[in-house]
Amino acid sequence: MSKASTSGTNKDKARAAANKTASLGEDIDLSKYVSSDDQHPYRDNPSQLPAKAKGQMLDAGVMLDDTSQRSGTYIQMDNTPVHSSVSQEGVEVMPVSQAMEKYDWFGDYWWQAVAVDQDKYTANIELNQYSGYFIRALPGQKTVFPVQACLYLVKDKLEQNVHNIIIAEEGSELHIITGCTTATRDEPGLHLGVSEFYIKRGAKVTFTMIHSWNPETAVRPRTAAIIEEDGLFMSNYLMMKPVRSLQMYPTARCVGENATVRYNSILVAGEGSSLDVGSRVFLDGKGSRTEIITRAITTGGNIIARGYIEGNAPEVKGHLECRGLILGEKGLIHAIPELKGNLAGIDLSHEAAIGKIAEEEVEYLMARGLTRDEATATIVRGFLRVDIEGLPTLLVEELRRAVEASEKEVM
Repeated sequence: MSKASTSGTNKDKARAAANKTASLGEDIDLSKYVSSDDQHPYRDNPSQLPAKAKGQMLDAGVMLDDTSQRSGTYIQMDNTPVHSSVSQEGVEVMPVSQAMEKYDWFGDYWWQAVAVDQDKYTANIELNQYSGYFIRALPGQKTVFPVQACLYLVKDKLEQNVHNIIIAEEGSELHIITGCTTATRDEPGLHLGVSEFYIKRGAKVTFTMIHSWNPETAVRPRTAAIIEEDGLFMSNYLMMKPVRSLQMYPTARCVGENATVRYNSILVAGEGSSLDVGSRVFLDGKGSRTEIITRAITTGGNIIARGYIEGNAPEVKGHLECRGLILGEKGLIHAIPELKGNLAGIDLSHEAAIGKIAEEEVEYLMARGLTRDEATATIVRGFLRVDIEGLPTLLVEELRRAVEASEKEVM
């Protein structure tokens, strides 16, 4: 099918789904946001961006003054790509519009993992001004340092429409840090994002996403990954800053034998925040594996933590774990773990626990010289620490720094 006919088909599907309400989460009134914005100037050197913007991006894990420890960089402000570059051979980083023109096969990946008519948010991305990044590791190439991407919301009351394509070709290894943040701290905005991951045979992708929105932002990511034989997809999600409304339910399909998926999420909901977050994995390849780990803290907001594992092939194994901590007298955590086995010979398990900090733990630490606040902070810090196997040292340090930078707000 030609690019033109594929585009026409997607537009038709999107128009039909333009008013299709999402099945989960608060329904967002799109008419309250503007869908177009002024073009931002392109920067050959990302360090030339304003100091305030760079500081906010750094809080989301994106370093622009020194990119020596990055294999590539992509920066998008509102709906305009303002920088893309690579520093390692065998890695491609560019706006999706550029990749669409460069590769005839691009349509084989566009809206193939995520359905364009999934809901009104996916439809809106296709029908309105959008951009996004294309990141690709060529066969056998392994990134020395992670690729970084930042999606920066500048204009008030704007809907930022993003469509990303990530491809790890056979035998490659790709590490990505993506940070999402806003220029203003108190103005409303809307982020709609589609990310499609394609992990080929024997390839490995780690994707670390740090959200640092403001308390008036609504966020609706739509993400899916397809993992082939012996492939690995590891997704790490960190959300510790206030946000008005977040709903996401990323889906991974292990279509090849011995494919592996791991989801690790750290969630904090302050007063006024509403988070509906989950992960869903379909184990369709023989011997495929998954692990879904969530740590959730409420300091007054609401969290729905979902998890779904479905076993559809012999010798698959999956584990789902959610632990929630309620700090203070307000707040809600609702854990919804689901397992579905469709044949014999599979191994699926889950555990969930929600509670408050045990007073005896606080007293134990106070007896050893800590104040009550110090004891509470120590327990919270330990609760948020998730050991993630297989991450390069640099990414482990990035996650640790991001957690530590947010601890004061949590307390």
